[in-house]
Amino acid sequence: MEELAKEILTKTQKAKDRFEELTGLIVLPEIIADNKEFRKLVKERASLEDLAEAHDKLEKTLADYQASQNDYAQETDLEMRDMFYDEIGNLKTQIEQQVEDIKILLLPKDENDDSNVIIEIRSAAGGEESSLFCSVLMRMYNYYAESKHWKTEVIDLNETELGGIKEVTFMVKGKGAYSRLKYESGVHRVQRVPETESQGRIHTSTSTVAVLPEVEDVDIEINDADISVDTYRASGAGGQHVNKTESAIRITHFPTGIVVTCQDERSQLKNKERAFSILRSKLYDYYKQQQDDEYKQTRKSQVGSGDRSERVRTYNYPQGRVTDHRVNVTSYNLDGVLNGDIDQFIEALIVKDRTEKLANC
Repeated sequence: MEELAKEILTKTQKAKDRFEELTGLIVLPEIIADNKEFRKLVKERASLEDLAEAHDKLEKTLADYQASQNDYAQETDLEMRDMFYDEIGNLKTQIEQQVEDIKILLLPKDENDDSNVIIEIRSAAGGEESSLFCSVLMRMYNYYAESKHWKTEVIDLNETELGGIKEVTFMVKGKGAYSRLKYESGVHRVQRVPETESQGRIHTSTSTVAVLPEVEDVDIEINDADISVDTYRASGAGGQHVNKTESAIRITHFPTGIVVTCQDERSQLKNKERAFSILRSKLYDYYKQQQDDEYKQTRKSQVGSGDRSERVRTYNYPQGRVTDHRVNVTSYNLDGVLNGDIDQFIEALIVKDRTEKLANC
């Protein structure tokens, strides 16, 4: 155990040194004046902070453990020896736990974990019932974001006459949003009796959820020759402004066929900025998916792969049951889940993801 702790400290020393170096760099006037470089270094420092703190914590605990062992070996009083013996046991337990914590911190990190997210919910199988369930899912994520003190902004919304949603795109803004919501990508299945069903038969329908990280300008380069930007009149809610000015934006990316629309803002300029932000995220995801496809066997073992053809969760209304099929976790609090209580599934997915990664280390 002691040798393993020393080995871990050797591995984390480089991160500790870099953290201290960055702490000194970000206060330099020339760095502060360069906004882009300053943000880059601050972000890097933040990514190393937990590991640097864990290094210091383990280093201190190991020193205390070694000191207690020396005290125990030199002490002749039986009562004091018993006290040192108990202390050695407690410190050993702490070291073992701290080593495990650092192993997790040393796992390869998703560079987008701290990013805002763009969520797209689309109606799939089941017609109007699927569209109605899309609105339920959107509300669920809004409640979840609210519980985390994150902000949500609707970007594009296509509603049905009965109050359902054919498709919706919205952003969730908050630190760590992607690290948790990325596990929501996939097919969500609902089993319930529609209001229009006269004989009380249970219908099964599905909605798809895609979760993309919001990426910075530097991540994806978009050539003007590869796109077309069109304007059109917004539709839906918006009062007198609707259908009077061409404020809505549609961007088509020819090489990939990706089309992005944005009509939430009243300003054409703001809609354009928002649409380009979404396009960058979609292109980032598109090219990342292509890379992932080259490693399909590896990817199948990763919980957070976000395969959109995968059925991830079933919401069974008659039984008041929600089951996440990836981790076999079931909740019988359907109302709670639909009101945003989905951490039980996300925590289980995070644990499974970490366990599989640790096994492959």
